[in-house]
Amino acid sequence: MRAELNNVSEAASPHGAAIPSGVDGKLAGAHALSVRHYVAGGREHGGGIGRMAGYIIDSAGADGITHVVTDTRGTRWFPPTSLPRLAFAILLMARDRVLSPKRVHHIHVAGRGSTTRKRILATAARSLGCIHLVHLHDYDYAADFEARPPARQASIRPMFTEADHVVALGQRDRETLTRLIGVDQRLVSVLPNCVPDPGEPTLRDSDEPNIVFLGRLSERKGVPELLRALSHPAMMQLRWHAVLAGDGPVDAYRREAAALGLADRVQMPGWLGPDETRTLCARADILTLPSHAEGLAMAVVEGLAHGLAIVTTRVGAHEEVIVDGSSGLFVPPGDVEALANALARLVREPDTRRALQARARATYLAQFSMTSYRRSLERIYETVINGYR
Repeated sequence: MRAELNNVSEAASPHGAAIPSGVDGKLAGAHALSVRHYVAGGREHGGGIGRMAGYIIDSAGADGITHVVTDTRGTRWFPPTSLPRLAFAILLMARDRVLSPKRVHHIHVAGRGSTTRKRILATAARSLGCIHLVHLHDYDYAADFEARPPARQASIRPMFTEADHVVALGQRDRETLTRLIGVDQRLVSVLPNCVPDPGEPTLRDSDEPNIVFLGRLSERKGVPELLRALSHPAMMQLRWHAVLAGDGPVDAYRREAAALGLADRVQMPGWLGPDETRTLCARADILTLPSHAEGLAMAVVEGLAHGLAIVTTRVGAHEEVIVDGSSGLFVPPGDVEALANALARLVREPDTRRALQARARATYLAQFSMTSYRRSLERIYETVINGYR
């Protein structure tokens, strides 16, 4: 039932990846095509994956494709909803098989519990004969996969190897899928995350730059080091303001910030929706994400789109996106001194900050617009639809 790609030509992706394409690059009967996305937490509580799915839905229409999102978990704060939601998702899939047999089932998966849920969902898709693709989002799926017992690895592999197509965020994840898990390389496309264009940024010439962090407040995202960097003498002698926006143990980090003398300089509003995020970024100058592990962080793409000076780490696909010293600055994960110095440099040197901002915006326009993302996604859907039998 899977798509056979052996005789499918390849077109150059706007992201530099090989995206399968048919003869005319258009979906036959595209007006009737519909896609169901499976996201743990849905749009509201699905983190970066949910936000990406929301962007796809909000930007759809011109291509004639209908997108819907199905929550397979509920909120992470109330685990008892997970099993009923997963069961309901499978019921929807079975109903689609009867009423909408050509619907594409787009399964978004990460590591840990997400793999367990989506393995069940992918098994149901194969059993029902549904057209489906698996989209890998994870900060280090190779480590997660290799830490599992051999029997569990064997049960996970078919989720990827027997899908009609598999999508990765970057070349590292593509290598994980093809070399470690064994997916046919012809069935894998690299499609970096994108965000809607917020428009040309307003030129700011502030002597008190605004620094933003977007993401779950956690050790993996480097929040403890970020707070220590912000309280470093190199930063404390300068004028700036910071907003750390995201869910997680917010109150605990607020207390830590206060203990470091940052209560008047650092705000932590909790998780922000897309509109609030756009407003925050429109007023910002610098985006920092000192993560220890990422796939391709949505926050980095948001920073590029808004033309912010980015300070982040060489993790995941970040090096495929950012050129150090041109479109952003890299610091080693966990290095408080380097992070403090990089941030202080951008606060202290407006010319350097503006140069990075201009190049970040140019990078977004060249590689990460939603228009180019939708076209690449449409070609993938075309492949699985036309190859389905």
